[in-house]
Amino acid sequence: MSIPAADVQDAATRTGGGVLETRLTNLSRQDFARDIWARTPLLTRGRGDFTDLFSADAVDELVSRRGLRTPFLRVAKDGATLPEATFTSPGGVGASIGDQLDDTALWRSFADGATLVLQALHRTWEPVADFSSRLGVELGHPVQANAYVTPPQSRGFDDHYDVHDVFVLQVSGTKRWIIHEPVHPDPLRDQPWTERRSDVAEAARREAHLDTVLTPGDVLYLPRGWLHAAEAQGAVSIHLTLGVHNWTRHALAEQLAQSALQLLRDDPHMRSSLPLGADGPGDDDLAMVRARLIAALAEADAAPQFHRARRRQARPAPLGPLAQLAAVNDLAPATHVRLRDALEARLEGRRLHSRVGWLDFQDEQLPLVETLLDGQVHAAGDLGMAFVDRLLRAGVLVPAGPPGP
Repeated sequence: MSIPAADVQDAATRTGGGVLETRLTNLSRQDFARDIWARTPLLTRGRGDFTDLFSADAVDELVSRRGLRTPFLRVAKDGATLPEATFTSPGGVGASIGDQLDDTALWRSFADGATLVLQALHRTWEPVADFSSRLGVELGHPVQANAYVTPPQSRGFDDHYDVHDVFVLQVSGTKRWIIHEPVHPDPLRDQPWTERRSDVAEAARREAHLDTVLTPGDVLYLPRGWLHAAEAQGAVSIHLTLGVHNWTRHALAEQLAQSALQLLRDDPHMRSSLPLGADGPGDDDLAMVRARLIAALAEADAAPQFHRARRRQARPAPLGPLAQLAAVNDLAPATHVRLRDALEARLEGRRLHSRVGWLDFQDEQLPLVETLLDGQVHAAGDLGMAFVDRLLRAGVLVPAGPPGP
């Protein structure tokens, strides 16, 4: 069999999970991409009940019983973030940890008007983790999740902008949001609002683009760079913020430049030293380097760099080592397996790249790999026992129930 001419990626990456249309907006994915994405805010009323993702009980569970440490929580009041030492303490006997959350200190801060920010819920709370993973796959951009728990009539942060897009899901209570147009459109990751404090403050005094109160079930989408501030109303407000860490053309340019520089490593002229005693590059050297760099850029392929960076930006679905070991030990022809979720698997030639590493295959095995990338459940006997055993041990396949009717 010949090597495939084109790369093949897993079906989840190609099709997405549909949560953008079913839970976050009233628009089709195509309409959202054309009219809203990275362009303008979107307010969607009454999209649904989000307590299946997060709730007041989830807040109490995470703060008081999970032994969370910083930076999984921040505390903010009157526009400033409180020092970690004010809400952490040692873990106690048997835990040599000095920065676990102190639920008593957190209660006192919250009662005094501070906002609790539970960070990285895509790592600590399973319903949010699953939802974030599906949204990230659908959008093609990594997604993180935070929760903001704000006492009545309190404001956690002053006017600011984020360097990533956000979906705000109002879970309970109400919160007033005041939105202003950007002072620096489409900021990059290293261009935070703190570099433009005076511009942000001045813009926040102008007439708002949107001044609204979110109620449970409402969703607000904000592209990066849009100024915003929010204040809880007459009850405790809980909202989820899904942060979309956008891939940009600038990032693609960085990866293209890296690929070009890799090519130039094989050029003996580029590896040669500058003249002895040179106090800076001469015109001839600059002209030669510029010409060869331009030629390398024209030849370079940024795709491998892009896919490597993309795989590093997120993690695959959780894998239980005991369940995985049982699947390996009990492997039989009737065992059902499937590709691990959020693996970002891509077959390039004979090599399968994924978030758990890479594996090479023989030509005759490539059709089996392509079959797995459909994301469906398969019987081990249909794929080959040794083949399945290898992929289970690598963490690429996971045990699954039999396929549905």
